[in-house]
Amino acid sequence: MSGRASPADAEAPIQNFSTLGDEAAQKGARPGGKAFHVAGEAHTSSGVAGRYATALFELALEEQALEQVANDINRFNEALDAVEDLRRLVKSPVFTAEEQGRALAAILEKLKIEGLTKNFLLLVAKNRRLFATPEMMPAFRAMLARHRGETSAAVTAASKLTKAQVTALKQALKAALGKEVMLEERVDPKLLGGLIVKVGSRMIDSSLRTRLNTLKVAMKEVG
Repeated sequence: MSGRASPADAEAPIQNFSTLGDEAAQKGARPGGKAFHVAGEAHTSSGVAGRYATALFELALEEQALEQVANDINRFNEALDAVEDLRRLVKSPVFTAEEQGRALAAILEKLKIEGLTKNFLLLVAKNRRLFATPEMMPAFRAMLARHRGETSAAVTAASKLTKAQVTALKQALKAALGKEVMLEERVDPKLLGGLIVKVGSRMIDSSLRTRLNTLKVAMKEVG
């Protein structure tokens, strides 16, 4: 590939993120390195998120860094929930790629997110795709869950769950779904109590909701 990839391109190639910012990262695979290319698709948020999440998962798997990347993503996700300025940085089209990159680099340093995840997120910002990161994270987790033979679920609560509550919830979901569950936790104070649980693309069914209503009583006791 010749010339620099511009934000208007279908997608810039995603490769070994340790090369982020050098000439090889701009032009394609470096000599001897493995390149991850994002296929050209319609620029829907879900399409962008899926392509980038797949590229991150494949490289993390290759570098045996799945657990570290998953932990990094969880910390970044928690920051998104807690910090309004970060959400604005991610979603607002007002910021330039350079402004997003500088601000994001400072945030990642504060969160102690380094290596593959840091380089990935900086590349996402450089390619003007930072708006899709809230969808990239659950997409990555879903791939990791499938890799582990688990299923992924998202739980939204009015306040952060305790470790005992998370354990109880995972056990209830395992009993209902018949397999281990990778849980994505979100906090939404507007709920004013209670839980919203989503498994895959669907909300929990009535039978599972009954079990969770019983679980909420128990969680009040262990919390």
